[in-house]
Amino acid sequence: MSPKLAWFLTFFVVAYPLDQLTKRWIVSNFYYGETWTLIPGLFDLTHVRNPGGAFSVLAGASADWRLPFFLGAGGIAVVLLLVFLRRLPPEARLSAAALGMILGGALGNLTDRIVYGEVIDWLDVHIGSYTWPTFNVADSCIVVGVGVLLLEVFLYGDELEGKAAPDEAEGGRSVVGDPEQPSA
Repeated sequence: MSPKLAWFLTFFVVAYPLDQLTKRWIVSNFYYGETWTLIPGLFDLTHVRNPGGAFSVLAGASADWRLPFFLGAGGIAVVLLLVFLRRLPPEARLSAAALGMILGGALGNLTDRIVYGEVIDWLDVHIGSYTWPTFNVADSCIVVGVGVLLLEVFLYGDELEGKAAPDEAEGGRSVVGDPEQPSA
C-alpha cells in the first residue's frame, strides 16, 4: 500500500466512524432539542437536526427537491475527492490525510441524509449572546481537512506546482516544469 493511501485510509477510518458513533450516542441519549451544558456560557451539547446545508442553507426549501439535491451534491463531492486522491503524487501524505478527513466528514453527513433525511448536529459553541451554528464531528473534519489543504497550498504552493501522480503523467513519469521549454 502506498504511503498516500495509508494516510488517506487512516484519517478516513478515524473520521467517519467517530462522526457516526457520536451522532448515534446523541440520538440515543438526548431528546430532540435537549441541551447539556458542559462549560456555562461557552459550550453545550444540543441535539438538533439540519435539513439544509452549511449554516442551514436551503433548510426551508421544499424537501421534494432539497434531499435529492444534497444527496446528489454529496455523491459528486465523494467522486471528486477520490479523483483528487488519485491525482496526488505518492509522497503527498499531508494532502492525502486531509482528503481522508474531508471524505469521512462528507460521508458522515451523507449517511445522515440517507438515514434521517437531515444531518444530526450537536456541538454548540457560544460566547455571550453570540452562538455559532451547531455542528458535528463530520463538519469539523471537513473544515480541518480543507484548512490543511489551504495551508499546504499557501506554505508549499511553489513546490506543489507542476507535480503530478506518476500514473497521471505522460509515460508513467512525473512531469515537472513546462514541457514546452527545452531542458538545460
